[in-house]
Amino acid sequence: MNIQKVIVLILSYNGKQLLEDSISSYLLNDFPNFEVVAIDNGSNDGTKEWVEKNYPDVFVLRTEKNLGYSGGFNLGLEYAFNTKNADYVLITNNDVKADSKVITELVKVAETDPMIGFVTGKVYYYDRPDILQTVGKFEDPIRWNGEHIGNKEVDGGQYDQIAERVFADDIFMLVSRKLYEETGGYETTFRFQAEEFDWQARAKESGYKIYYTPYAKIWHKESMTIGKWSPFKAFYDARNPMLVILKHKSPDYFRRYFWYHFRKSIFKGSLLSLKQLKPRIAFALWRGFLSGLIWGFKNKKFSLRHFI
Repeated sequence: MNIQKVIVLILSYNGKQLLEDSISSYLLNDFPNFEVVAIDNGSNDGTKEWVEKNYPDVFVLRTEKNLGYSGGFNLGLEYAFNTKNADYVLITNNDVKADSKVITELVKVAETDPMIGFVTGKVYYYDRPDILQTVGKFEDPIRWNGEHIGNKEVDGGQYDQIAERVFADDIFMLVSRKLYEETGGYETTFRFQAEEFDWQARAKESGYKIYYTPYAKIWHKESMTIGKWSPFKAFYDARNPMLVILKHKSPDYFRRYFWYHFRKSIFKGSLLSLKQLKPRIAFALWRGFLSGLIWGFKNKKFSLRHFI
């Protein structure tokens, strides 16, 4: 019987201290045909040398500069699918600890339907191992990509059914070769934040499905590389989801999204940041918002017709 080949891609930027849990736990997986590849995304903390010394069976792809989240993973996807001839790639963060059956359970679901392009599972908080962070995302009538399903809930088996999802976080996400060959990888316009939102939107437009299985589990340390709430993150949070809506939705849909985003995320968010004496975050929100609109104008995705 032919056993599918899986490449696990772990992206890291100056996160050497996080890799022990992620690499060690993935190496303990029970799937019979997989390799772990670490992507050193322009780090200056000796990541490549550390991995090669401590994990000689793990191949390290190194870039000389930080290509961003999207660019770094795209390098790994090209290597995995085109050089290693993988059937599936498991994209995963470096700040996680994986269950030993993660790969097996993800592949098991993916193999049931060639139009399943992405498969994810249960994500728990690392420091609260029985509390869920996400098991997929709801569909939101305005933002489209909604809140996390199950967030901060104790896992009592309430999400123990394999199911299709509208969207899912890419903290860990199995990707099929068929999907990659048809849609490509991440779009580097996004660099950080909402990159999986855009890729999944493109995949869904091509008829692919996103699935969740409760039998694949990881524990996530949450935003260890870019920070939970930093000016860097605030900029891309304000900008990138707006780009996805501009790319994939109608002018009428974007009009509703624009005013919601402006009032709740930008205006109220910046006022709250100023009250908390965080002016750099307030400034980053406005910069991100304006950057998104400028991108829309330049790429002919945004015009006055959105408001007429």
